[in-house]
Amino acid sequence: MPELLKGNEAIAEAAIRAGVEAYFGYPITPQTELLEHMSRRMPELGRVFLQAESEVAAINMVYGAACTGKRVMTSTSGPGISLMQEGLSYIAASHVPVVIIDIMRGGPGLGNIQPSQGDYFQITRSAGHGDYHSIVLAPSSVQESIDFTVLAFDLAEKYRHIVFVAGDGLIGQMMEPAELPPMRPVRDAPDADEWALQGAKGRDPHIITSIHLGAIPLEKANLKIQAKLAEIRKNEQRYVESDTHDADLIVVGFGTAGRIAGSAVKAAREQGMKVGMFRPITLWPFPEDRLSELADQAKAFLVIEMNAGQMVEDVRLVVNGRAPVEFWGRMGGVVPLPEDVFDQIEALYKKIS
Repeated sequence: MPELLKGNEAIAEAAIRAGVEAYFGYPITPQTELLEHMSRRMPELGRVFLQAESEVAAINMVYGAACTGKRVMTSTSGPGISLMQEGLSYIAASHVPVVIIDIMRGGPGLGNIQPSQGDYFQITRSAGHGDYHSIVLAPSSVQESIDFTVLAFDLAEKYRHIVFVAGDGLIGQMMEPAELPPMRPVRDAPDADEWALQGAKGRDPHIITSIHLGAIPLEKANLKIQAKLAEIRKNEQRYVESDTHDADLIVVGFGTAGRIAGSAVKAAREQGMKVGMFRPITLWPFPEDRLSELADQAKAFLVIEMNAGQMVEDVRLVVNGRAPVEFWGRMGGVVPLPEDVFDQIEALYKKIS
């Protein structure tokens, strides 16, 4: 049965019901309610909750716990992700499954606690040094936040990789009806016996490391990562689209901006404009295959973001000059209104008609 749930608390409870066994984190607005929910519920269930002394400490605790094959996670906001980047790179190089919730706030710098999408580059390009990407899921509602949190654990285990759930301050703080999943049993990763640090148990010990001092061994380690990323890119591109079948103008937005843009697209349709909506669910892997198909059809694209223009670069790479790609966004935690987006749609539609 649906119930009225706050985004941060819904994500925390979804992770618990997905079988998370250990949480390590540090409070930062606008995601602190997530940590607070974990601080109460995890001890109740006999699971591990630890508030670390910093985000640097938290991500290294996550790294250590993940090496045992348990479901582990942390949550933070943009400044916290900045502090975690070295640890994230170690995790990616070590092939261990980790889930991270990023409830984005205004930046750069200390910024403010208002909703923003300014972390896009940080979490899709690598979130740490070296040649890798994290899987990134972008919800636009409390229900999707719940569903994507559960999915994040499954994907992290499937690929032994980092998975981000990238919301923003609005999604974290908003309340709306949503349904939580049933409680899953706590268990180790299905293939944990093949790699996790669980004691030798009469076999050769497993070794998890991110250091390869020779150039050739390190290249081999990188090639292994790239092969995994190629598999993820092939299998995990996710998106939602509407009214694209005959659209001359396609609006692209993710998360909260995508939700707001969807309302504006619906209003434009009601006024007879052939406008469609494309909302990436995976920010990485970016849903380039379907968007490329749409680029052969559309006369123009309009990208809506709550930043200075970050995802628009991925859209332009995919469209590759086949149609104009325009951008409109708000920064600093300003949330655009559907009427604002409608005005942008109307102006661009007149240009291409």
